[in-house]
Amino acid sequence: MIANAQIETAAYEVMKKAAIDIPEDYLGGVKRMIDLETGDLSSFVLNSMVENWEAASEDRRPMCADTGLPRYFVKVGNEAAVEGGFCAVEQALRSATARATHDVPLRPNRVHPLWRTEHNNNVGINAPEIEWSFEPDADWIDITTVHKGGLFGTDYRMLFPGDGIDGIKRFFLDTLIAFGKRGLACQPAIVGVGIGGSKDICMTLGKQACCLRVVGDENPDPRIAALERELTELGNNIGMGPMGFVGKSMVVDCHIEVGYTHTGGMPVSVHTFCLSSRRATARVHADGGIAYRTDPQWFTPYMRRETIAWPSSERALDSVG
Repeated sequence: MIANAQIETAAYEVMKKAAIDIPEDYLGGVKRMIDLETGDLSSFVLNSMVENWEAASEDRRPMCADTGLPRYFVKVGNEAAVEGGFCAVEQALRSATARATHDVPLRPNRVHPLWRTEHNNNVGINAPEIEWSFEPDADWIDITTVHKGGLFGTDYRMLFPGDGIDGIKRFFLDTLIAFGKRGLACQPAIVGVGIGGSKDICMTLGKQACCLRVVGDENPDPRIAALERELTELGNNIGMGPMGFVGKSMVVDCHIEVGYTHTGGMPVSVHTFCLSSRRATARVHADGGIAYRTDPQWFTPYMRRETIAWPSSERALDSVG
C-alpha cells in the first residue's frame, strides 16, 4: 500500500521541478530553432530565453514571474492501493500545492472569480484541478503537474465534416496568427490540437496534447502524425517568430489528439503551452519508491483504445464464453 505521505512528497517535488527545470525535450527543440532563424532580433530573443532558463536553473528559482495555474494529472494503476483512499490523495495534492506556493515560491494566482478573494496558496474551490486516468496491470501512481498560464493561448471552433482537413488547417493558422498579432501566446510553443469529442472533451484533448506530450512524440496513427508535421511546418511559415517578432520559430512541435464525436460535427480546439513548458512527473511505486521524469506518458495505448474492452479483458471474456 502506498503511504499518503509519499503522495504528498512526490507532488511537492514535482511542483518544484516543474516551476524551475525546463524539460530537456522542449529546451532542445528551442535550441534547434535558433539555427533556423535568420533575423537578428528573433535569434536574440531565443538566445535570451535559453540564457534565462539556465540562470533560473542555476539559482533554483522560477524563470517566469507568472508561474501559471498549477494543476495535476494523476494516472492510477488498476492494482494500486493508497493509504486513506483517493480522497486522501486529493488532500495530499492540495497540501503540496499550498506548501510549494510558499516555498518555491509560486505566484498565488488563484482567486475567486467573482469576489477576487484568495488564500495566498493557489488552493480554493475546484483548485487545483485534478484529472484522473487509469492503467491496467499496474500498481503505481503517476503524479504529473503542469503549470500553464490561465489567460490566453486557447481557442475553439465547431467545424463540420464538410470543412475537412483543410478547414482544420485554416482554423489552426487563423488561431496562431491571431495569437501572434494580439500577444495571446508565448511562442515558440508546443501547440496542442483537440479534434472531436463533445465541446468540453475537445478542449481537454487539446490541452492535454500540448501539455502532456514531449517534443518529437508523434501520434501512433500515421495519418494524424503526418498532419502534426504539416501543421508544425505551416505554423513556422506564417512570418511570426518568438514572442510575435518577425521570424519562423512559432511552433516547437504540434500534437493532435482525437475523440469520437457527433456525426454532424467536427469540433476543434487549439492550445499553446507556455514558453517555459512547465511539467514534471513522479511515479510512486507500491514499495514507496519515487522516480521522477519529465515525460508524463499520459497517452498510453489504453487511453487511446477504441474497443469496448481492453484486450486482456477480451481474452478473459472469450475464455468464459
